Amino acid sequence: MNEQPAREMFFGACPHDCPDTCAMVYEVADGRLVEVKGNKDHPITRGGLCVKLKDFHDHHANPDRLLYPMRRTGPKGSKQFERITWDEAIAEIGTRWRDIIAEYGAQAIMPQSYLGNMGLVQGINSGDPFFNRLGTTVNEKTFCASGSSTAWLMTVGPTGGVDPESFVHSKFIVIWACNSISTNLHHWPFVLEAQKRGAKVVVIDCYRSRTAKQADWHIAPKPGTDGALAMGIINSLIAQGLIDQDYVDQHTYGYEELKARASEFTPDYVEAVTGVKAADIAQFAKEFATDQPSVIRIGVALERSAGGGQAIRAVASLPALVGSWKHVGGGLLQMPLWDFPVDWMKVSRGDWIKPGTRAINNLQLGRALTGEMKLDPPIKSMFVYCTNPVSQAPETNKIVQGLQREDLFTVVAEHFLTDTAKYADIVLPAAMAGEAEDMMWSWGHFYFTYNEKAVEPPGECLPTSEMWRRLAKEMGFDDPVFQMSDSELAAYYINWDDPKMAGVDMDYFKEHGFFKIDVGDADTRTPHKDGNFPTPSGKVEFLLHDAKNFVAGPFRMMYDGDQCGDPVDPLPGYVPPRETPETNSARAERFPLNILSPKSHGFLNSCYANEPHKIKGQGEQFVLISPKDAEARSIREGDPVRVFNDRGDFEGVARAPTTWVTASSWRHSAIGGASTAPTAR
Repeated sequence: MNEQPAREMFFGACPHDCPDTCAMVYEVADGRLVEVKGNKDHPITRGGLCVKLKDFHDHHANPDRLLYPMRRTGPKGSKQFERITWDEAIAEIGTRWRDIIAEYGAQAIMPQSYLGNMGLVQGINSGDPFFNRLGTTVNEKTFCASGSSTAWLMTVGPTGGVDPESFVHSKFIVIWACNSISTNLHHWPFVLEAQKRGAKVVVIDCYRSRTAKQADWHIAPKPGTDGALAMGIINSLIAQGLIDQDYVDQHTYGYEELKARASEFTPDYVEAVTGVKAADIAQFAKEFATDQPSVIRIGVALERSAGGGQAIRAVASLPALVGSWKHVGGGLLQMPLWDFPVDWMKVSRGDWIKPGTRAINNLQLGRALTGEMKLDPPIKSMFVYCTNPVSQAPETNKIVQGLQREDLFTVVAEHFLTDTAKYADIVLPAAMAGEAEDMMWSWGHFYFTYNEKAVEPPGECLPTSEMWRRLAKEMGFDDPVFQMSDSELAAYYINWDDPKMAGVDMDYFKEHGFFKIDVGDADTRTPHKDGNFPTPSGKVEFLLHDAKNFVAGPFRMMYDGDQCGDPVDPLPGYVPPRETPETNSARAERFPLNILSPKSHGFLNSCYANEPHKIKGQGEQFVLISPKDAEARSIREGDPVRVFNDRGDFEGVARAPTTWVTASSWRHSAIGGASTAPTAR
């Protein structure tokens, strides 16, 4: 009788760009990763994994994984490569970069990364010390959450807000622009528990998502009009005499100015703009004010329009107006990351950025590569890691055009030969989460989660951190950070002396796997009952007191009204979408439809979109289109359709009827398709 080999257990942490940051357990037998389960001891994720992660061990064993460094042999995009050694790959990169630096300067080289991995050691910022030391162009990473975060910081400061575990005590729960069941699954049980206790759950989303279908009340504003809706709610709160005047007087700044601004948002006006009935707005305002504790969970989709920041400032003002912050489970949740004691300067080594170094935003990658930005020096080399811009960034057509340049030396570190990697000159095989040590912060709860290395990477795959060590050696950098092991880096990036760490150390993580930073007991926590907001005034700032030099979290938020485009409005308000008949009639005439691109249930951006069983579970790419728009284009149910504008295109199958044109994420996010950029919820 054959005995099964004993299984070793290792702590895991999901590396993905998701608020849940699931705690996992890797099970290893004979050196192979045989199963990945949720860690039942974790108070948030409670042993459950989403459909994306439930077979994470099989993902590690995917036969299509890149296993060896490769050099391009055919035309760019042809997927023709030859195997080379790591020594050859590193030497070629070093030689090409030294030549570029000699002729153009280091700023002709640009890193490109995002949240394909959010780990402190292996993720989005892991390459920053190396590239800042090299003196390259700075990669400004603001795909998502930067507009939201800037608005949050302006209004309430760098506070983590309401503990998601405190939602069980809430009586009126608003989920605004977030599809929790698909994208924040492990918060949903806390909402359900509150609902069982009698709480009312309201979802505000212009798309009838899985979460909206489970709500007690679904409010569907027109796309991009959330700011008008929030200002209309403020108007209604004031008109109905529902303001908590004592809290407002003591703990807010600029109420009279906000009151004057809100008077412009009359019920008739807001109903016409948003499509939400005035009576519903009045009812919402009354229940939000009187059914305490009331709480709002903001989703990142709220920022994804021209007026997104203003909308979030208005939404962030609501709890203070009615005194929700006074109650356990009352207030607002955006991203708890602001409370994490991570030393982000150590993580990114921003102190190594030389004065005058230029920054290029991820959102403008295509323009940078095609020469549209008229850069001096031009971008001559790019290193891509933890992201797949051809599939996930705006203006795909321009990105592809740029990547096809023969004079652009492109290096891509990846797990698979993605839509971006196929244009690389050098492809480097990266280790997956179970194959490298890391530490995860979270933007959805207050737990640090430790990720152990459970198995050796297959083939010649290397952790991203090891790539920086080898490249640093090649370029002659001997700084201490490039000599540290992954375990040392994980410890180095945390401020252990911060009271929130409560005296724990790395040994604690290696024994327990996770730790909740000390922000108070979720059953009694009222972080702003007595104000104490980390803003310049110490209050909720309806009227801006100061809007400069925000430095917090994994992104650097800065505003200077003389240098950064449009001046900041001192008050919340409503900014209409930029590409409507009212705001850009010429473009709206060319591209008359608006598109929403909700996050998919089965994929995380492009991750897992190459897994056949995931594709089957998610279903085919489809486009929901209203009967009126379908009839005008002679489109019938099941017809193949192409959605496009001059930024990009995708194909899908038509489905009708529905109210708005909506594209579900399939193998890649919808990146074009209408007059406006997509709004993911």
